[in-house]
Amino acid sequence: MSKFIVVIFPNEAKAYEGTRALKELHAEASLAVYGMAVVEKGADGKLSVKQAADTGPLGTGVGALVGGLTGLLGGPAGAVMGISVGALIGSFGDLFNMGVGSDFLDKVSKELSPGKAAIVAEVAEDWVTPLDTRMAAIGGTVVRQWRTDFEDEMIEKDVKASKAEIAQLKEEASHASGEAKAKLTARINEARAKLKNASDRMEAQINRLQHETDAKITMLQGQAAKATANAKTKIDQRVSELRADHERRSAKLKQAWKLTKEALAP
Repeated sequence: MSKFIVVIFPNEAKAYEGTRALKELHAEASLAVYGMAVVEKGADGKLSVKQAADTGPLGTGVGALVGGLTGLLGGPAGAVMGISVGALIGSFGDLFNMGVGSDFLDKVSKELSPGKAAIVAEVAEDWVTPLDTRMAAIGGTVVRQWRTDFEDEMIEKDVKASKAEIAQLKEEASHASGEAKAKLTARINEARAKLKNASDRMEAQINRLQHETDAKITMLQGQAAKATANAKTKIDQRVSELRADHERRSAKLKQAWKLTKEALAP
């Protein structure tokens, strides 16, 4: 599994010094950097992106995190204190789907005060000490959050709920007539539209997962080609874990997709 990190620095210059240190850690294979961006909080409290994440598959997670943080932390410092899970789901679904919780947001909000800058990145690391030590030496404070993709589970639940709703409505409609039957038919059509939307989300998620996994594996293989034998073993393990995670998530999504086909059949 990978982690999201936000490393807060006193100013933008120090943040760029931090990006160089992060690249060095990647080159040493002390960790793997999947995506990285730089943001700054102005005197007016607004968060601006100074260096955007890569627009390809590797930058997907960081791009979504930066977008969520920009919306959430763009107001007064400490605005997220005590934020509820419900608020996260309602306003910042992307953050919730990636496992970003209120503790992480509260910590970032406290540390990233006006005038400061930060690196936002997705990394894979075996030990926290290499990154913490290197960043502390240049004045950086590291905040971590495991990346956990809840979207797969949410889509699966939506599919199962819509399928059950359609089956129940069809059964009821088979015993109804006249206006009651017309209303039930309308509700069936609404439920089918909802299910079709979930199916489209699922297809997009399957494709996104495939592209992101392929990009991460390619990057890790490139890193391994330049690594020492000891580091190469760790990198190969990360590749194996990525493949296993992809197989698990892909199988789950494809099973849910199969359910949509069954439910949408005439």
